[in-house]
Amino acid sequence: MHRSYHRARASAALVFSSTFALAAPAHAQSPRADFEGLETINVTATKTQEAPVESMTASSVVTRKEIERFQPSTLADILRNVPGVATQESQNDPAQSINIRGLQDFGRVNVLIDGARQNFQISGHNANGTFYLEPEFLSQADVVRGPVSNIYGSGAIGGVVSFRTRGADDVLAPGERYGIIQKLGSGTNGQGLLESTSLATRPTDWADAFGQFVYRRRTPYEDGEGKTVADTGSELVGGLMKLAVRPDEGHAITATALMQNYRFANNGTSGSGTRFSDDVDANTFTLGYHFAKPDVPLLDLDAKVYYTETRNRQTVLSPTATYRALGVSAGAGLEDHIGTWGLDVHNTARFSTAMIDHALTFGGDNAEDHVTTIDNAGKFVSALTPSGDRRLSGAFVQDEARYGSWLRVLGALRFDDYALSGGAYGSSGSRLSPKITVGVTPLAGVEIYGTYAEGYRAPSITETLISGTHPFPAFNILPNPYLKPEVAHDVEVGVNVKYEDVLKPGDKIRGKLNLFQNRIDNFIDFQTVGGSYLVPFIPGMSTVVCNFASYLCFPITSYQYLNVARAEIRGVEGEGVYDWGGGFLSVAGSLNSGKDLSTNAPLYSVAPGRITTSLAFRFLDAALTVGGRYTAVDRSPTTVTTPTKSYDYIDLFANYAVNDAVTANLLLSNVTNRKYTQYLNSLPSAGFTVKFAVAVKFASN
Repeated sequence: MHRSYHRARASAALVFSSTFALAAPAHAQSPRADFEGLETINVTATKTQEAPVESMTASSVVTRKEIERFQPSTLADILRNVPGVATQESQNDPAQSINIRGLQDFGRVNVLIDGARQNFQISGHNANGTFYLEPEFLSQADVVRGPVSNIYGSGAIGGVVSFRTRGADDVLAPGERYGIIQKLGSGTNGQGLLESTSLATRPTDWADAFGQFVYRRRTPYEDGEGKTVADTGSELVGGLMKLAVRPDEGHAITATALMQNYRFANNGTSGSGTRFSDDVDANTFTLGYHFAKPDVPLLDLDAKVYYTETRNRQTVLSPTATYRALGVSAGAGLEDHIGTWGLDVHNTARFSTAMIDHALTFGGDNAEDHVTTIDNAGKFVSALTPSGDRRLSGAFVQDEARYGSWLRVLGALRFDDYALSGGAYGSSGSRLSPKITVGVTPLAGVEIYGTYAEGYRAPSITETLISGTHPFPAFNILPNPYLKPEVAHDVEVGVNVKYEDVLKPGDKIRGKLNLFQNRIDNFIDFQTVGGSYLVPFIPGMSTVVCNFASYLCFPITSYQYLNVARAEIRGVEGEGVYDWGGGFLSVAGSLNSGKDLSTNAPLYSVAPGRITTSLAFRFLDAALTVGGRYTAVDRSPTTVTTPTKSYDYIDLFANYAVNDAVTANLLLSNVTNRKYTQYLNSLPSAGFTVKFAVAVKFASN
């Protein structure tokens, strides 16, 4: 266990004790039912505030309440309720990759933490584009599916996932000046220990500060057949600090620092390769300024600079016979590092012309990736995850026009420019990408909209510069500086439904349904190139032997990232909820398919259909919520890989707010103890698992 953990724990205990001495427990109030639904405000889809049920996009929000309810150990646990979204993960590595509508890897899904891009990737047998984030730090997750959020940065032809971390408002109620929340969690089947300490202070109305320490230790879990899945344990030590200052009315300056360290060991995604220990640092730093005043409608200015970095230090623990033959010994090390500097500035001006109300948003962004790979363990990783630099720049303008209560028209235009270089190669390019959305409200409570949007993804450093030899079998992987950027052409039709007092006074129905077709020109895929050649059966043997002893060799071909003429992904997604105060019923599902239009071969990255439904009841004046969630996953629609078998599983949950100071959460996950493996994953998921957590709050006025 980290010595840093013990120091941080001692510090947290000291602060906890001091706060307890100064502050009595917060006065208990009658619990209040917060309605479920699609009404949580977010800014991800259009950079203007709106709820998903009012957004003319396929967007969803995961709130802190849902995060607490299902006690996620990974981000996959958070996103499984979101239609059209899947995750690819290797359970023996805490890193996550998000798949939206069958698109993932190399920035096709723009992942943001507090507005800062997460561009880390390392080539291997897992996803090519992962990030590290502890769920306990999260306050909210916003998801926008499709290239419809093209003002939100380059590359997001699949969509955008924006994670917002916790802050002072997650601890302090109105009128409270100081507060602390101490949370402890544990469970069965490898859940280990979770400890989270959150502190906040708002000494004046113009400033607040927040700090959080999280420690999570997991041990290997068992699948549904009772077999231990090796190396599925890990250890996290992390801290989050935030400061907000409001020097004058309408002005706000914010600073955020998120620092995480993960320790784990594995034998690769297959569990049979060379064994490495991993030491990962994942840090995000932001500095922002916001100005908005009701009496200055032409200014709603937001500016942010950020720096993110992910550094993975790997040490060989026990090389396989193949790697030993290639000269790799225990203790050899390698390091993958990416640092990303970014800037995002935009303003929304609100005004009216004649009978039309406008929200005109314009701005620009810039992100620069610097990738460095150091490899003293055979030089294979440095060849397959090359060092290099890439710049992504853009400018955009968007106008959302409203005419009365029945018509909305949203038009946007984005200009992208990129350049990358490394070694002897480089590439660059630019493009304009338009978007137009029209929404009509034919009757109160129903809005129908249609969208055409384009997105632009520049090739990544790896896709362009990769150049080396696979360890074994020893086939070549070739660079391609002539790759063309991917261009998405997306057509969508959707409907939003919003009704109150349907079956009883005070109840609510909220729903969204989307149909889409996304065609991607110049889709980039990893494919065989050239003719076959002979390589030795024996690792480390020179290919020269194949010239005079071909019986010791076998044929193989080289690989290269190439532009596929066109790929197409289409599907339907929907989610809805009925909340009657005494409980709620929700459902979310998606069914997508994709193919390479030049060959009609299916795209292996398109996840199988899934439907999730939850039913819960509230008791004790809504202090206690008890319910269950049922998830069913269809057989994989693709024949590129071995089809995933259909499966389903059930989760049961209970959440109890004793008062404003004490809350408790219980989750029974996979209660039928199903054995299943998520599509694109190589290891089975956990069997029956119990999770529980208790949080205690102390606060003072």
